[in-house]
Amino acid sequence: METAASQSSLRQRRRESLTPQDTTPLTNTHENNARKQEEVVWGKTPSGEVFRVPTTHDVVTALFHPAYPKSDLDLLSLALLALQVYLFFALPRTASKIFFFIYFLFWRAAYDVGLGWVLTKQSKRKWIVREVQRMGWLDEKRRPHVRNWIRRQLAGKMGKDYSFDDLPLEYNTWLLFRQAVDIILINDFLAYCLFAASCFRVPEGLSIAVHVMRWVGGVALIAFNLWVKTEAHNVVKDYGWYWGDVFFQRGALVFDGVFELAPHPMYSVGYAWYYGFSLIVGSYLVLFVSLAGHAAHLNPHIERTYGQRKPLAHRSPILGTFQETACARHLLHRIAFSPRFCGVCCRYRLSTPSATEGESATETDGPMTETETETELELKKTSRRVKRQLGSPRTSVSSMSSNADTLAGISRRSHSPPLSQHDLLHRYFRQDTIILHNIDIFRASDFKLVLVILYPLMSCLIPSLSRRGSLNLYCVHALAWILFHSFGLGLVLRAQSEKKFLVRHFLKHYHYPQNERGKGAIQEAFSNWKSIYNLSMCMTYTSFICLTWKTYTIPQDWTVGNELLRHTLGVLLIGLHIWSTMESYEVLGLFGWFFGDFFMEDFPAHLEYTGIYRYLNNPEVMSGAAFFGLALISGSKLVFSLAVIRHLSQWWFLSKVENPHMRKLYGDSLRSDAGFVKVIKKVARKNARLLESRAGRHAPEIRRVAREVKGTFDKVYEETAEAMEEFLAKSRPRISEVVQDTKILLQQSRERLVISRVANDISSYDTTKYNVSIVPSSAGSLRFHLGEPIKIKWRAPLCHSRRDWIGIYRVGANQSNLVTKTSSLGMWVPVHDEEWDGDIPLNLHPPDRPGDSDSEDGEVIFQRGTLPWHTGRYEIRYHHDGKYNVMGLDGPVEVYIEKPSSLNFVNVRTCLMHIVPLCLDSDLSLIPMSCRPSGDEGAAPMEGTARDDFRFWSERQAKRISGAIKQAFGVELTPEVIVADANLTALANRILVSREILSD
Repeated sequence: METAASQSSLRQRRRESLTPQDTTPLTNTHENNARKQEEVVWGKTPSGEVFRVPTTHDVVTALFHPAYPKSDLDLLSLALLALQVYLFFALPRTASKIFFFIYFLFWRAAYDVGLGWVLTKQSKRKWIVREVQRMGWLDEKRRPHVRNWIRRQLAGKMGKDYSFDDLPLEYNTWLLFRQAVDIILINDFLAYCLFAASCFRVPEGLSIAVHVMRWVGGVALIAFNLWVKTEAHNVVKDYGWYWGDVFFQRGALVFDGVFELAPHPMYSVGYAWYYGFSLIVGSYLVLFVSLAGHAAHLNPHIERTYGQRKPLAHRSPILGTFQETACARHLLHRIAFSPRFCGVCCRYRLSTPSATEGESATETDGPMTETETETELELKKTSRRVKRQLGSPRTSVSSMSSNADTLAGISRRSHSPPLSQHDLLHRYFRQDTIILHNIDIFRASDFKLVLVILYPLMSCLIPSLSRRGSLNLYCVHALAWILFHSFGLGLVLRAQSEKKFLVRHFLKHYHYPQNERGKGAIQEAFSNWKSIYNLSMCMTYTSFICLTWKTYTIPQDWTVGNELLRHTLGVLLIGLHIWSTMESYEVLGLFGWFFGDFFMEDFPAHLEYTGIYRYLNNPEVMSGAAFFGLALISGSKLVFSLAVIRHLSQWWFLSKVENPHMRKLYGDSLRSDAGFVKVIKKVARKNARLLESRAGRHAPEIRRVAREVKGTFDKVYEETAEAMEEFLAKSRPRISEVVQDTKILLQQSRERLVISRVANDISSYDTTKYNVSIVPSSAGSLRFHLGEPIKIKWRAPLCHSRRDWIGIYRVGANQSNLVTKTSSLGMWVPVHDEEWDGDIPLNLHPPDRPGDSDSEDGEVIFQRGTLPWHTGRYEIRYHHDGKYNVMGLDGPVEVYIEKPSSLNFVNVRTCLMHIVPLCLDSDLSLIPMSCRPSGDEGAAPMEGTARDDFRFWSERQAKRISGAIKQAFGVELTPEVIVADANLTALANRILVSREILSD
């Protein structure tokens, strides 16, 4: 599409030379009309042909005015209108209502669905023009009678400046399309009016004032609608009214006037007359039909044609910061050359910029630094201070030296690049949750948001329950929090210990400044973990206490039975729980309480067996005492069973999550027995020796039985452990294999979602005359870097189908070499690309091929979206007639990605300099300036960007870079993070930091 400037240049006015006497305002109406008639409007077809656009006439005037000639299409429109009026008066009221309802739906569907579908195809693929060209309606040689008939229809509707033979195909096709639109619009309008009239009634129970307001409001809406339509037509003229911009260009449409009142006024407020009629006729049926008809309007062409295509991650400097930086440099330059400051500059050897060394207002060197925002404040303070001191006759050398140091600091800051809106946006916004969009349950705020939404929803959806049902609900609620706290958070914490799951998650999905070296991800992961862990612990206790309260009944007589004993023991267990928890926190502190050693490696952590840990290795076991205490107080078996489940869950957490991590960190420094266990074992051994001394002659037998029993338990334990380890060792490869096979099946499931259509005439084609071959890469091999275009040469007989196509498939994806049974997933190109419109063949006639050759050959190129963006081995398949019959095959071809020999900044950046341009389709307006050929660096300068900055046209390109980084460096980064960085240096640093943090 041409630019706005070039389009506006198509619209010109011819002006005759005016004398000074002629410059007075014109008051003569005839002179004004003469000037309007002198206006010349030029149009331009998509092929570049420029033509003069003739004058068009109003459809209502041309149709109903008796002086205008009537075409066959006009007579058809008048006949349809007359038929509607006749049926309205001839049919009974009920039959009329039903008929005109169906009749209006027909014309409304013809407008919204029919015209919408046709215009969409014309807007995207120029379908109407190509169909007219294909059917030869305007071709004098192919269909002269049709052409002459169309000529008569169009010429009678136009003025003297219209010449059917001199105007291009696109304009005549638009005029023909306009005739069809007129038929639909007029019949649609009259059908709605007659339908509304057939539904007319006077609502009962309303006062006269309401009826008057109803009529006045209806007439006002109709009058407002008439004004909107008239003003909109004055703005867009017939060219925009009949969607002429999908056929040819006639200068850029300026959507002002009524278009500033509402978006798309012809389709929004321009249908106010619907509701005006609904008010007048007083029918809810008319109102609902009006709402349905109004809601059916969609017009995506305006945004496609006149919307501006803006690249992602474009760094445009903020004007305020830009001017402040330039102002700082100007002040430094002015002060540095001040006569009173020159001596100080020389004495302290301050570098003063020359007249040619200052940076211009468009020069930028890199990302914005944090000190940039401090420049303005320091500039104002320093400016006032320096002016006072320079103006004072008592300015000392020491004060001047202080000012010199200050100005030197500002000089360094003034050379920082200006802050861009892109960087500022990603500094303050990082995939924030909007309602439920971008929600992440690993963020504490989002997790709490889900709970806040879920609890009231559950309370509304759950019906009224009996006492037993209520107890079951409270039990399920407490059980859910117990299992989540122990198993849910336990699995997350174990994944963090083994693979740094949480830190990896935040590194992958969120953008952090470069100068943090990944510490921001660790801090955010740990901060969110602390909040979620504390919330889960509180909800576990709260839900259990609520269940206890629901099952508890205050005893009538505390002295009967064991009521007092149960309560006493329960309170003691709760007190023991509180004491052990406080003692544990006193030893662990915040770092141990929130499992800080799972996240922070630089934090000084060492084992200290003090406090309660002097006696117990895992005092957390005692934290379950409160649950058993509550169970004793309530006297409920349900509560007791939950306490047992909670105790077992906590034991699993300690044995499978915490203890393995402790052994991983501290190794042999972990003690095997705590003080309490040592004392118990010591007492047990002492009692055993005492028992042996008293046993006398039976002592050897007792020792033997004890050893056998102990040996039996040890043997059972060892055998069970060995069997479990052997099972895990044997099942691990199989599980990995199953997981890998599952991944392959999931990948193939997308490929196999295709019905293999085969041709019936395949026997009439000789497959030996088809040939397809891969052109070697620049390295001379069949190895292509990820994103590198792949050129294919093909040869086929002259009689081959114009719908033949070539696809790329993974090696092994298709078992047959005769028929392809998997989808290409978009990795295909037509053999005759110029004869296809997207993925739709045009069915054009093949061009005449001079010569005696019985074959045809050519080349196709796989590039951009048609390339495979995953490394592996692929094969090329030539298919027949848009079907899946394989006529030729070549391969395999290997798609690889360059990986650095060693992970350092230079190697990673070098790899990215090769990967990123290929993922950006080698578009010079997108790729970094540092990656451009030496001769093209100035071809498309990007204002406000550093040499390593790059941009995107769509998020799909960011997804390519994300996938390429994962394959090349083993680091997962979401496309949002790629867009936020959009800089080779930033990406290289992020990759290195991620590998450093995530390495074991």
